[in-house]
Amino acid sequence: MRALIQRISEAAVRVDGETVGQSGPGLLVLVCAMRGDTEAQADKLAAKIAKLRIFQDDAGKMNLSVRDIGGTALVVSQFTLAAETKGNRPGFSTAAAPDEGKALYDYFTDRLVAEGVPSEKGIFGADMKVSLINDGPITIWLDTDA
Repeated sequence: MRALIQRISEAAVRVDGETVGQSGPGLLVLVCAMRGDTEAQADKLAAKIAKLRIFQDDAGKMNLSVRDIGGTALVVSQFTLAAETKGNRPGFSTAAAPDEGKALYDYFTDRLVAEGVPSEKGIFGADMKVSLINDGPITIWLDTDA
């Protein structure tokens, strides 16, 4: 699985003009299930994100996790993280099939909550409008196969 994590002051996702999920302060997690991914990889990714120390402590060092600060997460499915960009038009054949992708997206979000990170999410497969205030900015790429 792949994820792009952004430390946020706030974020929201809207579908058809309606807010369906929001978070902040905490994390915006754009997540993509890749072909062949399993629940074990979702477990690993959720645990890593919950423990990732990217928030500042009292000394100004990035030494606290989203759990440590009592933060929340907004999880948004993002199949384009699977983009293959050999030419000028990206391909997405390495992304999981939609039914598998949705199942792993839902499972991952549940696992993040189980790891102690209250989470809201977008709507899988919808045309989503995501707004955020990136805090830092801090943006980190994670791949369970890397």
